[in-house]
Amino acid sequence: MNEGRLAARRQVLQVAAKLLEEGGSEAVSTRAVAAAAGITAPALYRMFDDKDGLLSELAAYGFDMYLAEKREALALTPDDPVADLYRGWDLHVDFGVQHPAFYMLMYGTVQPGRRPPAADEAHALLVTLLGRAADAGRLRVPVEQATRVIHAATTGATLAQIGEESSERDLATSARLRDTIIASITTDPPASSGSDLASRALALDAALQTALTTGPPAAGVPLRDTETALLREWLQQLAG
Repeated sequence: MNEGRLAARRQVLQVAAKLLEEGGSEAVSTRAVAAAAGITAPALYRMFDDKDGLLSELAAYGFDMYLAEKREALALTPDDPVADLYRGWDLHVDFGVQHPAFYMLMYGTVQPGRRPPAADEAHALLVTLLGRAADAGRLRVPVEQATRVIHAATTGATLAQIGEESSERDLATSARLRDTIIASITTDPPASSGSDLASRALALDAALQTALTTGPPAAGVPLRDTETALLREWLQQLAG
């Protein structure tokens, strides 16, 4: 797709995003978007096929906004992996409260196997934050399990906040849930002279996973696949 078409597509998405923010998904009809963008309906169909295609692109647009805001904010926080989890939770909920129509489109209409690439990037960012906590010996549970817990809890907390009238919304509810959930999956920093076997096992497992998924093949892991799988199984057993 050439630059001109990309620019036109981006402009239409910006127009559709404004309609979505102002009136929800019901306001994003192909006719309304085409009229607001100053193009014909056939031109809109050539860009997005149909309304479902347009809404799918809008969901990806929302994830791009979310990721940009979250990465910028996390870059300003102290280099503390657990503090980043608290901050990441608050950023997630705040995005949903500030952009409820986008959030409902992004997380309230999810179908198995149909996530935009930007949604995978958001998931990967959470995995990265939890991997850093595991590397520091601060997780009680494996990264995969912690990821599922955080994702389910933040999504539920945000949808609950969106479902309340703004005058009745109590963000302290989200903060209490945040504190409970994060405390359940994290632990205090291991003592330098101590022997916190569980957190050390999780940290090594996280380091192995990072080496296997982000580096070149076999970089830093001089084990066969079966040996690596067996080692990770033992580490996860040690972690309890």
